[in-house]
Amino acid sequence: MMIIGCDYHPGFQQIAFVDTETGELQERRLEHREEAEKFYRDLAAQGLKVRVGMEASGHAHWFERLLSELQCELWIGNAAAINAKRVRKQKTDRQDAQLILRLLLKDDFPQIWMPNWENRDLRQLLWHRHRMVQARTRIMNQLQAVALNEGLRSKKRLWRDAGRKQLEAFRLAPWASRRRRDLLELLDRLTPTIAELTAAIEQEVERCPAAKRLQTHPGVGALTALAFVLIVGQAERFQCGKQIASYLGLVPLEDSSGQRRRLGHITKQDNSLLRFLLVEAAQVTARSLPEWRSKYCHMALRRGRKIAKVAMARKLAVRLYWMMRKEWDYAQLSKFGSHAGKPGYRHGVKQNAE
Repeated sequence: MMIIGCDYHPGFQQIAFVDTETGELQERRLEHREEAEKFYRDLAAQGLKVRVGMEASGHAHWFERLLSELQCELWIGNAAAINAKRVRKQKTDRQDAQLILRLLLKDDFPQIWMPNWENRDLRQLLWHRHRMVQARTRIMNQLQAVALNEGLRSKKRLWRDAGRKQLEAFRLAPWASRRRRDLLELLDRLTPTIAELTAAIEQEVERCPAAKRLQTHPGVGALTALAFVLIVGQAERFQCGKQIASYLGLVPLEDSSGQRRRLGHITKQDNSLLRFLLVEAAQVTARSLPEWRSKYCHMALRRGRKIAKVAMARKLAVRLYWMMRKEWDYAQLSKFGSHAGKPGYRHGVKQNAE
């Protein structure tokens, strides 16, 4: 068996590999893509069983597809955990590859879960729609600025037929008029594109039972439900709600020692899109459910609105996690889930004095 420790870079990869039968250790630097592809295809042609270990990084999809095609085993490792196992203070590409190889040989490689290709492609759908919405928002803000400069303050009414006619009727200087026309054309092109992507997301939710169950929770739409299922993947990977909150970056940074406990801002780890969607969905939930509204208002008065939004997003993430893990819809969660806020003894079981 050939075991390869790979320090991957966009333009090249430094590898250290050993043949477990002969014990021969070698090192090479492979340029992308031709030289690297030829090296791994030659190994596959020899009929060798190959295991490759590398840190989690971007811009490596082609490499992962190549190894999958050649039926080579690929292990993706937690970059932070690998770096924590480093002994030397020097850091070079050769030493990185050697470190990954040593961890593979000692069976101490911090392997992480990786989604399949279908999951990754659906994530591209979510990201594409998100970026299109952001682009449309920027265009709409610029058009609002044009209207304000001409004394028209219509807010949302600007996007109705009457507001649009008023915006187009302004007599502007030549380049300002050109800018207005181009922005309106871009807006007209983006709106149907976003509608098409939204319809595609709704169709994917219909084919995903887990996302349909999550969508029954108040405030959770098709986009948030599908994003949660795709990014969390297998709910069994997490043992409790605290772990899912940490995975999504909704827990505070901590630097504590002895009697000193210091907490900072949230870690913002993992997927920023899902974190954004959870914050947005939590605000809708707070407007829909009285108990959520009460908790949000209380926390906003005590800690501020920003912290309250993040706290409610964390609460929503934990709820969605248990719904996904237990395969519950919102009605089952309300019946069998947490009893916080429901009638009953608030201070435990009362002693029977009779």
